[in-house]
Amino acid sequence: MLNDLTYPEGARTDRKRKGQGPGTGNGKTAGRGHKGQKARKSGHVRRGFEGGQMPIIQRLAKRGFTNIFRTEYQVVNIGDLNEFAANSKVDKEALVAVGLVRHSQRPVKLLGAGELKIALTITIEKASKSAVAAVEAAGGQVHTAG
Repeated sequence: MLNDLTYPEGARTDRKRKGQGPGTGNGKTAGRGHKGQKARKSGHVRRGFEGGQMPIIQRLAKRGFTNIFRTEYQVVNIGDLNEFAANSKVDKEALVAVGLVRHSQRPVKLLGAGELKIALTITIEKASKSAVAAVEAAGGQVHTAG
């Protein structure tokens, strides 16, 4: 029963005792090789360190810019809206329910790729001019919030 439980074979091994004589196989230099920075007790080298010469990340020029105020839109093409019923109202929640948009927090932009065959009333944050023209040509309306 409980007093017969043991660990599986090889599950528990003794730690290697470095520097404890030649019989251990890890005596003398304790598995660190001979001399040099990595043989010392504080011999770690930080990531990107190149022995004192100027690291490549500092030798290369800085390029580019990331605008922290950028608005990332989720894109929906008008060709994808044909799966809605005719004359239905389409907003962000409807797009999330159908699976065309993933996040309800991020704004959505309607683009004009594809062909819209039904009339829809679309309420959305942003739309391209070609998308608005295509929706109105199909008999629908686009209401943008910005």
